[in-house]
Amino acid sequence: MAYFLQQIANAVPVAALYAMLAFGYAIAFSVTRRVDISYGAVFAFAGQMFILFADVGWNRLWLVLPAALGFGAVMALVYGLGVGLVVGRQVMRPLAFSSDNTVVVAALGVVLVLMEGARLASDTRSLWLPPLLNRPIELWGDPAFPVTLTVLQIINSALMAAIVIAGHVFLARSPWGRRWRAVCEDRNAAELCGIDSARVFLQAFALAALVACLAGILAAGYYGNMDFGAGLNFGVKVLFIAAIGGYASPVLSAAGGAALGFAETLWNAYGDFLWRDLVIYSALVLLLVVLRRERGIP
Repeated sequence: MAYFLQQIANAVPVAALYAMLAFGYAIAFSVTRRVDISYGAVFAFAGQMFILFADVGWNRLWLVLPAALGFGAVMALVYGLGVGLVVGRQVMRPLAFSSDNTVVVAALGVVLVLMEGARLASDTRSLWLPPLLNRPIELWGDPAFPVTLTVLQIINSALMAAIVIAGHVFLARSPWGRRWRAVCEDRNAAELCGIDSARVFLQAFALAALVACLAGILAAGYYGNMDFGAGLNFGVKVLFIAAIGGYASPVLSAAGGAALGFAETLWNAYGDFLWRDLVIYSALVLLLVVLRRERGIP
């Protein structure tokens, strides 16, 4: 029983990360209805910039560790949001309402550019952060097998959950959220009502990029590293993560992402690791086929 509870506890940070990624992705997807793997690349790029500039702050600017991490986080937000806005304005907006294939090809190009850009910026070095806030906190005091999480795991999970909740409240109650929902439902009808759908599209992409950047910073701080190939890996994974809860509602996509995080962690604990991705992705494909709903794109 204690081992099972520990695996549930271990799943919480992963579920929170997947929920946050799915939430941000659904914000942008809802206004385009086009598959976009570049979102995962923005997430990975922000994490890589965080680690790279934290290293610069520590080794070149001689900052203390908290200041170096803060410097890395600020620069990751600047670069990540900049990339998100450029991609949204110059790549995705011109192609968003054309053929699906053009968006997929363009998104793959963005992924490759960001992956190679991050690799060249760090001279192909794999940089690592020191362990941060790794003091274990006991959640269940079984003398034989105490259930614990580290301070950073708890903080990260709480921050990610708070971002999703705050984002949901913002979309549900703000005037911008009402304009966003109108464009998601029918952008042509929204324009007839005086809504600038192009501006809402860019703002939605910027908000999604902000969520991706924050997730990248928190994930890089937790894992201590962000691999150069993570952009493509997470780009594909986010598509399936968000699809579990359905793309129409970001909060449902977040719930689906959390469910996948728990399933993936439990498989790691009780199943064969080599078969994890095959089993998880096969189950997701089957789920998508069974629950598929045809919907016309305005």
